[in-house]
Amino acid sequence: MQSSEQLGILAEIGGDHVAAARLHEEGVHSARELELWTQVSFRLSRQGRIALLTGDTALAAELHERARRLAEEQSHRPALQFAEIGLALGARRDGDLEGAEARLRPWLDWNRRLGVDIGVALVQAQLGYVAELRGDAALAESRHRDGLAAARRSGDPRALALAFEGLAGAGSVAGAPGDRSAAAELLGTAAALRESLGTPLPPAERYDVDRATARLRAALGDDAFTEAFARGRSRPPQDQAERSSGGSRG
Repeated sequence: MQSSEQLGILAEIGGDHVAAARLHEEGVHSARELELWTQVSFRLSRQGRIALLTGDTALAAELHERARRLAEEQSHRPALQFAEIGLALGARRDGDLEGAEARLRPWLDWNRRLGVDIGVALVQAQLGYVAELRGDAALAESRHRDGLAAARRSGDPRALALAFEGLAGAGSVAGAPGDRSAAAELLGTAAALRESLGTPLPPAERYDVDRATARLRAALGDDAFTEAFARGRSRPPQDQAERSSGGSRG
């Protein structure tokens, strides 16, 4: 059961959603046979993530809600958080920004209280995207900067890439040309970092990056965007993190 979970995660990272869905479904059955109800919750949520990535938001919501109820019955906060964040991701994808934010905020406080930096980085990234989709560039930048600080503390390079992408999204809605050029650089650094880990974003996970890219190309023009993106690709991630950290305003 544990092996199938890790194989499912690897398949998801690699963009093989058919294999990931099959492995997580097998995990749900195994966990039920063993009456490991917390694991059933986690694996239902993982199934929900795959449904979300393949565009079936209704199925994703159903699976995450089943996972949420089970985690609540077991009084297992990590499993409950995993399910709730999945529901928030689906709400944001469906345009329910208020609902997404309402689900995310309690978990930001929870992760901060426990000192779980990787959790803070993830939740702040999602809250930052909520602000960006509302057109609030200043709030989006603030949240993503806080997420960047948490990602740096966590030492997780994928969290760092997510923070760069979030800041690029915030910069794509800002008014100054310099902000947009710096945002394109951030996208380049994030792409190079993900590729160096062997985990480039698969098409199903490019929703936020593609939105920022389209805005930046339209604002800067293809040539200026390409040049800035290339500069970002050549910039070491830690250097980019130092340049982008600024003063975190939470």
